Amino acid sequence: MAPAGDFITLSAALRAGADAVYFGIEGTNMRAGAKNFKLSEIGRVVRECRKFGAKAYLTLNTIYFDSQQRRLSGQIKAAKKAGVDAVIAWDFSAVELANQIGIDVFLSTQASVANAVAAASLYRKYGVRRFVIARECSLADLKRMRSGLRKILGDKAKEISIEAFAHGAMCVSISGRCFMSEFVYGKSANRGECLQPCRRMYKISDVQSGSPEFVIGQNYVLSPKDLMTLPFIEKLIEAGVSSLKIEGRNRNATYVWATVSAYRKALDFYALNRQKPNFGSEFKLLKDGLCKELGRAFNRGFSEGFFMGKPMGDWTSSGNKAEVKKRILGHVLNFFPKISVAEISIDDNFLSRGDSVQVEGPSTGFAVFTADEIRLDGTAVESAQKGSVVSVKTPQRLRRNDRLFVLR
Repeated sequence: MAPAGDFITLSAALRAGADAVYFGIEGTNMRAGAKNFKLSEIGRVVRECRKFGAKAYLTLNTIYFDSQQRRLSGQIKAAKKAGVDAVIAWDFSAVELANQIGIDVFLSTQASVANAVAAASLYRKYGVRRFVIARECSLADLKRMRSGLRKILGDKAKEISIEAFAHGAMCVSISGRCFMSEFVYGKSANRGECLQPCRRMYKISDVQSGSPEFVIGQNYVLSPKDLMTLPFIEKLIEAGVSSLKIEGRNRNATYVWATVSAYRKALDFYALNRQKPNFGSEFKLLKDGLCKELGRAFNRGFSEGFFMGKPMGDWTSSGNKAEVKKRILGHVLNFFPKISVAEISIDDNFLSRGDSVQVEGPSTGFAVFTADEIRLDGTAVESAQKGSVVSVKTPQRLRRNDRLFVLR
């Protein structure tokens, strides 16, 4: 299950092999900082998902005041009309309105469901059939939840699915219940507006004398590493997790593409090969390679989160650890479909043969290709500098004014 903050990241998620995509509408979800989609664009999001056989889930996972009820009702009705498969919510006004209109509800992680006996059973009475469990749950907790559901519901336990965060940002506070951004800037994390002051460097000093003074930057004590479950992804499946959720509606298409691609490959290999004799060693080799690939995209370093127990010790991060950076290259001037060649303007940086080029465009969506051959004035060259106009063969159709980036 992949994040989509705009149509470019939506394209990246779908082309990378997402089974489902979750997205938000401007102003009413827990990622207010993402570009998000307009209410009028819900239908297009669903249509794009259907082209790839994927499901579309609308996030309505914030707190709603009385003044917002009319708007909320309009959004749920629009989602139903567009064919959205489910809404992700936890405010009971959103849950109740979705029930009235007849659209499935997935219970957001903001509800912090961490047990089956009470919490899951209660919410089930309100039509909830999928629970996005609290990030503080361990693998042992997941197994106990699945076992508890079977004891309570018997065969009907199969109707309940458990969704767990598999990759992405972690919060220093329990299930994201942080008031730091609200206190300092008036931007509430619980309303999707968090400015992430936890990610910054801080100074501490002796209150009485003003000295000594220390800069806390090396370990960034408030800034956790990113969650990554790829090394033990099979354990989540075996614990009864039905959906693996990738966090990142504020992140760019490069991150979405890399992350979804890696988890897609791991899940497919697991499904097709787990009964084979050498599965264990071959799966480990694949996961090791995929973990290295994930290290190339945006990350703050990686952690097992709470899945193996409380993350004591080395779990904090000092910023982006990506080994590959996305740099502006230029834009498409023309495309010749018969020979699948794009004429491009190099507006910044340079392009060398063998470089990975990322494409982003309103109609093209997201694409990545390798510049196997570069032609300048009809002659093959090893590289081309800023200000050049060159021709490059591409594996798919590009469009005029598509933006180009080099990954280096």
